[in-house]
Amino acid sequence: MATDSTRSAPEERLVNLVVALLATEQGLTKDTILTSVAGYREQGAGGASKDALEKMFERDKENLRALGVPIETIGDFADPDDLREARYRVPTSEYALPIDIDFTPAEIAVLNLASGVWGESSMSAQARSGLRKIRALGIEVDAPIIGYAPRISLREPSFAPLQRAIEQGRVVEFDYVKGGSDVAHRRRIQPLALLEYEGRWHVYGFDVGQDAERTFLLTRISSDVVVTRTPFDLSLRAGAGEKALSGLEALASRQRALIEVEPGTEAALRLHRRGIPADQGVLVPYVDGQIFADELASYGPEVRVVAPAELRAAVISRLERARGLHAEAVA
Repeated sequence: MATDSTRSAPEERLVNLVVALLATEQGLTKDTILTSVAGYREQGAGGASKDALEKMFERDKENLRALGVPIETIGDFADPDDLREARYRVPTSEYALPIDIDFTPAEIAVLNLASGVWGESSMSAQARSGLRKIRALGIEVDAPIIGYAPRISLREPSFAPLQRAIEQGRVVEFDYVKGGSDVAHRRRIQPLALLEYEGRWHVYGFDVGQDAERTFLLTRISSDVVVTRTPFDLSLRAGAGEKALSGLEALASRQRALIEVEPGTEAALRLHRRGIPADQGVLVPYVDGQIFADELASYGPEVRVVAPAELRAAVISRLERARGLHAEAVA
Protein backbone atom coordinates (compact mmCIF):
# COMPACT_ATOMS: atom_id res chain seq x y z
CA MET A 1 0.00 0.00 0.00
CA ALA A 2 1.47 3.35 -0.94
CA THR A 3 2.18 5.68 1.97
CA ASP A 4 1.50 9.40 1.93
CA SER A 5 5.11 10.03 0.94
CA THR A 6 4.78 7.84 -2.14
CA ARG A 7 1.56 9.43 -3.37
CA SER A 8 1.52 12.29 -5.84
CA ALA A 9 -1.31 14.32 -7.29
CA PRO A 10 -2.47 13.17 -10.75
CA GLU A 11 -1.82 16.67 -12.09
CA GLU A 12 1.79 16.54 -10.89
CA ARG A 13 2.26 13.11 -12.47
CA LEU A 14 0.91 14.39 -15.79
CA VAL A 15 3.29 17.35 -15.75
CA ASN A 16 6.22 15.05 -14.99
CA LEU A 17 5.20 12.77 -17.86
CA VAL A 18 5.01 15.67 -20.34
CA VAL A 19 8.43 16.96 -19.26
CA ALA A 20 9.96 13.49 -19.64
CA LEU A 21 8.44 12.92 -23.09
CA LEU A 22 9.54 16.36 -24.26
CA ALA A 23 13.11 15.72 -23.16
CA THR A 24 13.68 12.77 -25.48
CA GLU A 25 14.01 12.62 -29.25
CA GLN A 26 14.22 8.81 -29.38
CA GLY A 27 11.25 8.26 -27.09
CA LEU A 28 10.89 6.35 -23.83
CA THR A 29 9.62 2.81 -23.43
CA LYS A 30 6.75 2.11 -21.08
CA ASP A 31 9.06 0.29 -18.65
CA THR A 32 11.43 3.27 -18.56
CA ILE A 33 8.53 5.64 -17.86
CA LEU A 34 7.06 3.49 -15.08
CA THR A 35 10.40 3.11 -13.32
CA SER A 36 11.86 6.58 -13.88
CA VAL A 37 9.14 9.24 -14.06
CA ALA A 38 8.10 10.73 -10.73
CA GLY A 39 4.59 9.69 -9.86
CA TYR A 40 4.85 6.23 -11.40
CA ARG A 41 8.16 5.46 -9.70
CA GLU A 42 6.79 6.22 -6.23
CA GLN A 43 3.63 4.22 -6.87
CA GLY A 44 5.74 1.23 -7.89
CA ALA A 45 7.95 1.58 -4.85
CA GLY A 46 4.85 1.71 -2.69
CA GLY A 47 3.67 -1.67 -3.90
CA ALA A 48 1.48 -0.89 -6.93
CA SER A 49 1.45 -3.77 -9.44
CA LYS A 50 2.86 -3.39 -12.94
CA ASP A 51 -0.60 -3.98 -14.37
CA ALA A 52 -2.01 -1.11 -12.27
CA LEU A 53 0.83 1.18 -13.34
CA GLU A 54 0.30 0.34 -17.00
CA LYS A 55 -3.42 1.13 -16.72
CA MET A 56 -2.55 4.41 -15.02
CA PHE A 57 -0.17 5.26 -17.86
CA GLU A 58 -2.81 4.48 -20.51
CA ARG A 59 -5.32 6.74 -18.74
CA ASP A 60 -2.73 9.50 -18.44
CA LYS A 61 -1.93 9.28 -22.16
CA GLU A 62 -5.59 9.68 -23.09
CA ASN A 63 -6.04 12.57 -20.66
CA LEU A 64 -3.03 14.39 -22.09
CA ARG A 65 -4.18 13.85 -25.66
CA ALA A 66 -7.61 15.19 -24.69
CA LEU A 67 -5.84 18.29 -23.38
CA GLY A 68 -4.11 18.74 -26.72
CA VAL A 69 -0.69 17.26 -25.91
CA PRO A 70 0.45 15.29 -29.01
CA ILE A 71 1.89 12.03 -27.65
CA GLU A 72 3.54 10.06 -30.45
CA THR A 73 3.87 6.26 -30.37
CA ILE A 74 6.92 4.86 -32.16
CA GLY A 75 6.85 1.16 -33.01
CA ASP A 76 9.65 -1.14 -34.09
CA PHE A 77 11.53 0.22 -37.12
CA ALA A 78 11.37 -3.16 -38.87
CA ASP A 79 7.70 -3.66 -37.97
CA PRO A 80 5.90 -0.40 -37.06
CA ASP A 81 2.80 -2.34 -36.00
CA ASP A 82 4.78 -4.19 -33.33
CA LEU A 83 4.17 -2.11 -30.20
CA ARG A 84 5.62 -4.52 -27.62
CA GLU A 85 8.68 -2.28 -27.29
CA ALA A 86 6.95 0.92 -28.33
CA ARG A 87 8.53 4.23 -27.36
CA TYR A 88 6.64 7.39 -26.57
CA ARG A 89 7.54 11.05 -26.99
CA VAL A 90 6.04 14.52 -27.43
CA PRO A 91 7.30 16.05 -30.70
CA THR A 92 8.49 19.55 -29.83
CA SER A 93 7.59 20.77 -33.32
CA GLU A 94 3.91 19.98 -32.62
CA TYR A 95 3.87 21.10 -28.99
CA ALA A 96 5.18 24.63 -29.57
CA LEU A 97 4.01 27.47 -31.77
CA PRO A 98 6.15 28.13 -34.86
CA ILE A 99 8.96 30.56 -34.06
CA ASP A 100 7.82 33.01 -36.74
CA ILE A 101 4.45 33.57 -35.04
CA ASP A 102 4.22 36.52 -32.68
CA PHE A 103 1.33 38.21 -30.88
CA THR A 104 0.90 41.70 -29.53
CA PRO A 105 -0.48 42.04 -25.98
CA ALA A 106 -3.80 43.19 -27.47
CA GLU A 107 -3.98 40.10 -29.67
CA ILE A 108 -3.20 37.86 -26.69
CA ALA A 109 -5.99 39.58 -24.74
CA VAL A 110 -8.50 38.95 -27.53
CA LEU A 111 -7.44 35.29 -27.82
CA ASN A 112 -7.81 34.80 -24.08
CA LEU A 113 -11.23 36.46 -24.19
CA ALA A 114 -12.29 34.22 -27.08
CA SER A 115 -11.14 31.12 -25.23
CA GLY A 116 -13.26 32.15 -22.26
CA VAL A 117 -16.43 32.22 -24.35
CA TRP A 118 -16.40 28.44 -24.81
CA GLY A 119 -16.77 25.97 -22.00
CA GLU A 120 -13.78 23.61 -21.83
CA SER A 121 -15.94 20.58 -22.67
CA SER A 122 -17.13 22.30 -25.84
CA MET A 123 -13.68 22.98 -27.25
CA SER A 124 -12.19 20.61 -29.78
CA ALA A 125 -8.80 19.02 -29.23
CA GLN A 126 -7.35 21.38 -31.85
CA ALA A 127 -8.77 24.40 -30.04
CA ARG A 128 -7.46 23.24 -26.68
CA SER A 129 -4.08 22.57 -28.25
CA GLY A 130 -3.94 26.05 -29.75
CA LEU A 131 -4.96 27.63 -26.46
CA ARG A 132 -2.30 25.66 -24.59
CA LYS A 133 0.40 26.83 -27.01
CA ILE A 134 -0.70 30.45 -26.64
CA ARG A 135 -0.59 30.22 -22.85
CA ALA A 136 2.85 28.64 -23.09
CA LEU A 137 4.18 31.90 -24.56
CA GLY A 138 4.15 33.41 -21.09
CA ILE A 139 3.17 36.86 -22.35
CA GLU A 140 1.60 39.17 -19.79
CA VAL A 141 -1.70 40.61 -21.04
CA ASP A 142 -1.86 44.30 -20.23
CA ALA A 143 -4.38 45.42 -22.87
CA PRO A 144 -7.69 46.08 -21.11
CA ILE A 145 -10.84 44.42 -22.38
CA ILE A 146 -13.95 46.46 -21.65
CA GLY A 147 -17.26 44.64 -21.52
CA TYR A 148 -18.04 41.03 -20.75
CA ALA A 149 -17.46 37.59 -22.20
CA PRO A 150 -20.57 35.53 -22.94
CA ARG A 151 -20.54 31.79 -22.32
CA ILE A 152 -21.51 29.38 -25.09
CA SER A 153 -23.18 26.29 -23.67
CA LEU A 154 -24.38 23.32 -25.67
CA ARG A 155 -27.77 21.89 -24.81
CA GLU A 156 -27.63 19.03 -27.28
CA PRO A 157 -26.11 15.98 -25.56
CA SER A 158 -25.10 14.65 -28.98
CA PHE A 159 -22.50 17.41 -29.49
CA ALA A 160 -19.72 15.96 -27.31
CA PRO A 161 -19.74 12.38 -28.71
CA LEU A 162 -19.98 13.71 -32.28
CA GLN A 163 -17.05 16.03 -31.68
CA ARG A 164 -15.03 13.13 -30.26
CA ALA A 165 -15.92 10.90 -33.22
CA ILE A 166 -14.84 13.59 -35.70
CA GLU A 167 -11.49 14.00 -33.94
CA GLN A 168 -10.90 10.25 -33.79
CA GLY A 169 -12.25 9.47 -37.27
CA ARG A 170 -14.93 7.02 -36.04
CA VAL A 171 -18.29 6.11 -37.58
CA VAL A 172 -21.31 6.94 -35.40
CA GLU A 173 -24.87 5.65 -35.15
CA PHE A 174 -27.99 7.44 -33.88
CA ASP A 175 -31.78 7.62 -34.32
CA TYR A 176 -32.95 10.63 -36.33
CA VAL A 177 -36.41 12.13 -36.86
CA LYS A 178 -36.81 13.89 -40.22
CA GLY A 179 -38.80 17.11 -40.46
CA GLY A 180 -42.53 16.48 -40.76
CA SER A 181 -42.23 12.92 -39.43
CA ASP A 182 -42.77 11.39 -35.99
CA VAL A 183 -40.84 8.20 -36.76
CA ALA A 184 -37.12 7.90 -35.98
CA HIS A 185 -34.80 6.03 -38.32
CA ARG A 186 -31.38 4.65 -37.51
CA ARG A 187 -28.51 6.50 -39.19
CA ARG A 188 -24.91 5.39 -39.60
CA ILE A 189 -22.60 8.18 -40.71
CA GLN A 190 -18.99 9.25 -40.99
CA PRO A 191 -19.14 12.60 -39.12
CA LEU A 192 -16.92 15.18 -40.78
CA ALA A 193 -17.85 18.57 -39.30
CA LEU A 194 -19.98 20.30 -36.70
CA LEU A 195 -21.31 23.73 -37.59
CA GLU A 196 -23.73 26.32 -36.28
CA TYR A 197 -26.25 27.85 -38.67
CA GLU A 198 -29.30 29.98 -37.88
CA GLY A 199 -28.50 29.56 -34.19
CA ARG A 200 -28.70 25.75 -34.37
CA TRP A 201 -26.03 23.06 -34.47
CA HIS A 202 -25.70 20.62 -37.38
CA VAL A 203 -23.44 17.66 -38.09
CA TYR A 204 -22.29 17.09 -41.65
CA GLY A 205 -21.04 13.74 -42.84
CA PHE A 206 -21.32 10.79 -45.17
CA ASP A 207 -24.44 8.72 -44.62
CA VAL A 208 -23.31 5.11 -45.06
CA GLY A 209 -26.85 3.78 -45.47
CA GLN A 210 -27.83 6.38 -48.07
CA ASP A 211 -24.39 6.37 -49.73
CA ALA A 212 -24.48 10.16 -49.83
CA GLU A 213 -23.38 13.25 -47.94
CA ARG A 214 -25.99 14.57 -45.53
CA THR A 215 -26.44 17.33 -42.94
CA PHE A 216 -28.32 16.53 -39.72
CA LEU A 217 -29.84 18.89 -37.18
CA LEU A 218 -28.66 17.95 -33.69
CA THR A 219 -32.04 18.72 -32.13
CA ARG A 220 -33.57 15.97 -34.30
CA ILE A 221 -31.24 13.27 -32.95
CA SER A 222 -33.55 11.27 -30.69
CA SER A 223 -31.14 8.75 -29.16
CA ASP A 224 -27.68 8.54 -27.67
CA VAL A 225 -24.89 8.83 -30.23
CA VAL A 226 -22.94 5.58 -30.40
CA VAL A 227 -19.29 6.03 -31.38
CA THR A 228 -18.32 2.77 -33.06
CA ARG A 229 -14.87 1.28 -33.52
CA THR A 230 -15.17 1.55 -37.31
CA PRO A 231 -12.64 4.12 -38.58
CA PHE A 232 -12.77 6.35 -41.65
CA ASP A 233 -10.17 8.33 -43.56
CA LEU A 234 -9.36 11.52 -41.59
CA SER A 235 -8.51 13.33 -44.83
CA LEU A 236 -12.26 13.42 -45.59
CA ARG A 237 -12.60 16.13 -42.93
CA ALA A 238 -10.61 18.65 -45.02
CA GLY A 239 -12.95 21.43 -46.13
CA ALA A 240 -16.02 19.61 -44.80
CA GLY A 241 -17.18 22.54 -42.67
CA GLU A 242 -17.00 25.00 -45.54
CA LYS A 243 -18.80 22.55 -47.83
CA ALA A 244 -21.57 22.00 -45.30
CA LEU A 245 -22.02 25.72 -44.70
CA SER A 246 -22.18 26.37 -48.43
CA GLY A 247 -24.87 23.72 -48.79
CA LEU A 248 -26.98 25.18 -45.98
CA GLU A 249 -26.67 28.69 -47.39
CA ALA A 250 -27.68 27.46 -50.85
CA LEU A 251 -30.74 25.69 -49.40
CA ALA A 252 -31.74 28.76 -47.39
CA SER A 253 -31.42 30.97 -50.46
CA ARG A 254 -33.98 28.77 -52.24
CA GLN A 255 -36.39 28.85 -49.28
CA ARG A 256 -37.53 32.32 -48.30
CA ALA A 257 -40.59 33.18 -46.25
CA LEU A 258 -42.45 36.46 -46.71
CA ILE A 259 -43.41 37.60 -43.23
CA GLU A 260 -45.20 40.66 -41.88
CA VAL A 261 -43.67 41.65 -38.54
CA GLU A 262 -44.99 43.97 -35.82
CA PRO A 263 -42.46 46.83 -35.44
CA GLY A 264 -40.55 47.15 -32.18
CA THR A 265 -41.10 43.55 -31.11
CA GLU A 266 -38.70 40.71 -30.38
CA ALA A 267 -39.74 39.11 -33.67
CA ALA A 268 -38.79 42.28 -35.55
CA LEU A 269 -35.38 42.35 -33.88
CA ARG A 270 -34.61 38.73 -34.70
CA LEU A 271 -36.15 38.37 -38.15
CA HIS A 272 -35.03 41.68 -39.64
CA ARG A 273 -31.46 40.81 -38.68
CA ARG A 274 -31.66 37.63 -40.77
CA GLY A 275 -33.96 38.82 -43.54
CA ILE A 276 -34.20 41.16 -46.50
CA PRO A 277 -36.69 44.07 -46.49
CA ALA A 278 -39.64 43.59 -48.86
CA ASP A 279 -42.65 45.70 -49.84
CA GLN A 280 -45.02 43.67 -47.66
CA GLY A 281 -42.65 42.81 -44.84
CA VAL A 282 -39.40 40.90 -44.74
CA LEU A 283 -38.04 37.93 -46.70
CA VAL A 284 -36.39 35.48 -44.30
CA PRO A 285 -34.33 32.52 -45.60
CA TYR A 286 -34.67 29.24 -43.70
CA VAL A 287 -33.38 25.68 -43.86
CA ASP A 288 -35.85 23.52 -41.92
CA GLY A 289 -39.53 24.45 -42.40
CA GLN A 290 -40.75 22.61 -39.29
CA ILE A 291 -38.16 24.17 -37.01
CA PHE A 292 -38.81 27.61 -38.51
CA ALA A 293 -42.55 27.13 -37.99
CA ASP A 294 -41.88 26.41 -34.30
CA GLU A 295 -39.96 29.68 -34.04
CA LEU A 296 -42.57 31.75 -35.84
CA ALA A 297 -45.41 30.30 -33.76
CA SER A 298 -43.53 31.26 -30.59
CA TYR A 299 -43.82 34.93 -31.57
CA GLY A 300 -47.63 34.73 -31.47
CA PRO A 301 -49.37 37.85 -32.84
CA GLU A 302 -46.04 39.57 -33.56
CA VAL A 303 -45.77 37.85 -36.97
CA ARG A 304 -47.99 36.85 -39.89
CA VAL A 305 -46.75 34.44 -42.56
CA VAL A 306 -47.76 35.54 -46.05
CA ALA A 307 -45.93 32.84 -48.02
CA PRO A 308 -45.20 30.03 -48.67
CA ALA A 309 -48.55 28.43 -48.03
CA GLU A 310 -47.14 25.27 -46.40
CA LEU A 311 -45.17 27.30 -43.86
CA ARG A 312 -48.22 29.45 -43.11
CA ALA A 313 -50.28 26.28 -42.56
CA ALA A 314 -47.64 24.81 -40.26
CA VAL A 315 -47.59 27.94 -38.10
CA ILE A 316 -51.41 28.09 -37.94
CA SER A 317 -51.52 24.41 -36.94
CA ARG A 318 -49.15 25.05 -34.04
CA LEU A 319 -51.11 28.07 -32.84
CA GLU A 320 -54.40 26.17 -33.00
CA ARG A 321 -52.88 23.29 -31.06
CA ALA A 322 -51.60 25.71 -28.41
CA ARG A 323 -55.06 27.33 -28.17
CA GLY A 324 -56.68 23.91 -27.77
CA LEU A 325 -54.31 22.88 -24.99
CA HIS A 326 -54.90 26.19 -23.23
CA ALA A 327 -58.67 25.77 -23.48
CA GLU A 328 -58.44 22.28 -22.00
CA ALA A 329 -56.32 23.55 -19.12
CA VAL A 330 -58.79 26.37 -18.33
CA ALA A 331 -61.75 23.98 -18.52
